[in-house]
Amino acid sequence: MDRFDLNLLIYLDVLLRERSVTKAAQKLGITQPAMSNGLKRLRELFGDPLLVRTSDGMSATERAIELQPMVRNILANVDSAVQPTGIFDAQTSGRVFRIMVSDYAEATLVPALVKRLRREAPGIILDFLTPSDVTYKDVEQGKVDMAINRFDELPQSFHQKTLWRDGFSCLYNPDNPDLNDLNLQTYLRANHIWVSKTGMGVGTGVNPSKDKAVQLGWVDEALAAAGYKRNISVFTRHYQMPALLAMNNDLVATLPTRVARMQAQAGDLAIVDVPFDVPPFELKMAWSPLLHQNPPHRWMRALITEESEKIAAEYSC
Repeated sequence: MDRFDLNLLIYLDVLLRERSVTKAAQKLGITQPAMSNGLKRLRELFGDPLLVRTSDGMSATERAIELQPMVRNILANVDSAVQPTGIFDAQTSGRVFRIMVSDYAEATLVPALVKRLRREAPGIILDFLTPSDVTYKDVEQGKVDMAINRFDELPQSFHQKTLWRDGFSCLYNPDNPDLNDLNLQTYLRANHIWVSKTGMGVGTGVNPSKDKAVQLGWVDEALAAAGYKRNISVFTRHYQMPALLAMNNDLVATLPTRVARMQAQAGDLAIVDVPFDVPPFELKMAWSPLLHQNPPHRWMRALITEESEKIAAEYSC
C-alpha cells in the first residue's frame, strides 16, 4: 500500500467505463498526458495492460473486467466513509429521486408508493423514467437512483433485490362465451391483446408475421415451446390498456397475475388461470454501489421494499 495512490483507482474506474484515455481525461478534468501517465502506472501496478487497442477501439483485458466490480465497491465504500453522518429526515426533505420503472412496475407498485410518500414525505419529488430513457451506465454512475424491472441479466457491480415473483392470468369479459369451456383450444382460437415485455433500450414496432415468439415475450415463447401460436389482434406497450380492451367480449388479455387482479377488480372482469404453463418471473430493484450507503437512498429502498411486500401479500399468486 505504500506505493498505492487511491486516485489511480478513480482513474481505472473511469477508464474502464469510458474505454478511452481522451474521454476519461475529459470526465475527470485532467489533461490527456496525465491520464496516459495514470494508465501507465496502473499497468505497472497490476502487471497487466488493462486496456488494449483493437479494431473496435480500446477493449478491457480479462484482468480489467475482473477488477471493475471490485474497484466500484472500493470507491463506493470510500465515498460512504466521507459522507456526513446524520439521520435522513424524509418529512422535511425535498430530494429528487429518479427511478426507472417498467410499465409493469408502474401499473402495480408506483400508485402505492406515491400514495405512501404523499402521506409521509410530501416534499420529496419523484421523477419516473421509462426503460428507453435510461442505460445501465446511467444507473451505474448514480445518475438514476434505481431501476425496477424484470431483468434477464444485470451488470455484476449492481446491487439488486427481488421485490416479488409473479405468474400469468387471463382477463375475460364476463359475457365471453369461451368462459363456459375455457381450455387451450378455446384460448388459441380467441383474439388476443399483447402487452410488451419491457427491457432497457429504445423499443421498435412489432411485425406479427415476422417477429419470433422470443421477441414477443414469455407468453408467446411458452406457447411456441409447446408448438402453438395465438392470434394477436391488438399490440400495446402499457399495462393500463388491456383491462379496457378486454371489455370487448371477443378479446382476451394475458397479463402478470398481480396486474390482472388489480384490473379485474376495477373493471368487473373475469380472471382465470392461463390454460398452459408460463414460467414465472421476478420483479427486481437494482442500484449502483455508489449509492448503496447513501442515507436517503437506503430510506427509499426500505420504503419500496415495504410497499412491495404489502402488494405481494394482497395480490398473492
